[in-house]
Amino acid sequence: MPNLSSGPILGCIADDFTGATDLASMLVSAGMRTIQTIGIPQTPLEAGVDAVVVALKSRTIPAGEAIAQSLEALDWLRDQGCEQFYFKYCSTFDSTPAGNIGPVTEALMEALGTDFTIACPALPANRRSVFNGYLFAGGVPLNESGMQDHPLTPMTDANLVRVLGAQTTRPVGLIDYATIRQGEAAVRERIAALEAEGTGIAICDAIDNDDLFVLARACRDLPLVTAGSGLALGLPANFAERLGHREDAAALPSIAGREAILSGSCSRATLAQIEHARQHMPSYHVQALALEADYRGSVDAALAHAESHLDDGPVLIYASASPEEVREAQQRLGVRQAGELVERALADIARELVERLGVRRLLVAGGETSGAVVSALGVQGLRIGESIDPGVPWTTTLGTAEPLALALKSGNFGAIDFMTKAWELLP
Repeated sequence: MPNLSSGPILGCIADDFTGATDLASMLVSAGMRTIQTIGIPQTPLEAGVDAVVVALKSRTIPAGEAIAQSLEALDWLRDQGCEQFYFKYCSTFDSTPAGNIGPVTEALMEALGTDFTIACPALPANRRSVFNGYLFAGGVPLNESGMQDHPLTPMTDANLVRVLGAQTTRPVGLIDYATIRQGEAAVRERIAALEAEGTGIAICDAIDNDDLFVLARACRDLPLVTAGSGLALGLPANFAERLGHREDAAALPSIAGREAILSGSCSRATLAQIEHARQHMPSYHVQALALEADYRGSVDAALAHAESHLDDGPVLIYASASPEEVREAQQRLGVRQAGELVERALADIARELVERLGVRRLLVAGGETSGAVVSALGVQGLRIGESIDPGVPWTTTLGTAEPLALALKSGNFGAIDFMTKAWELLP
């Protein structure tokens, strides 16, 4: 009999809540029993978990704060007995020249006493690939994908060696596609050569899942890996003898109750999903400028609309807007102020939907929105279930007064019918 794991092997730190759920879903799909925590727990982890993902809201905060939170998460994960560590960021690598991907990576490397790690945001299932160090999204370079219009972290360069190099003090290299396709041994040789040259972080090409499996095997001895969620497809195989066969990794209890969707994401994918959903369910648009003019009135109007329709099925409440509308709100209110106003409103709406209107099944679109909502609801952790679309699972909450069924969707994830089909996939 193999020596089956009784505690977590893999400890993960994610820089936003939807990204954490995305990563956790990948680990579950590969057979690892996974818990996602909301923030850094104050107590030890419960037994019977193979991987734990600490969800932070650190993607767009000042770099010093992101480093401090990430190091605190690392300390907690080490205390739980984790052996390998994973810093997870978005598959669009969205960040600014000040960070936070580079500074957090360097801080984690220093804390773990390692001089080398990899960076690979590729997620082929969602059409995110890296070739010759350039990141492609939806078949086009990142800076042509819509990410150049991101309200907080506009991405105007697809060359990840340049992007990461601007954020770090360590030299950044490349493990290219030709090397990956030669297999694990070739990747290990390239890692050794890069280390000998003094390279600290290597961007890694990957255009399909086979590339990610090769990379995962080659990185099994690294104390730290950094990536989007795609690399998580291959890592559990490195621990197969200790994991055994996990048939129940994605099992969730059934939760009944009213259903709602909250969306703050302004990504192209989410905007298309909203247009599709509006044809199938009641919807209400919360606007940033209206919130500024009459915050309580706007929130109450959204809740009144929801209350009149919740008995008939899901209700959609969205603050998502076109790039032109976003720019107008940012010009009049300020970039950060506009975002924070919308997040606060959707968080307040979520709280009242649950506490007053009996919503127990909730889908949230957008990383910043998800962070605000789970904080407002007092969610301490999530059990991860089956995926609705790649990277977006249903979960059940830990720490809330009553368990909720909750799906947290990164802005660019999901098919166009995501918001309508999700309800059919609940246990």
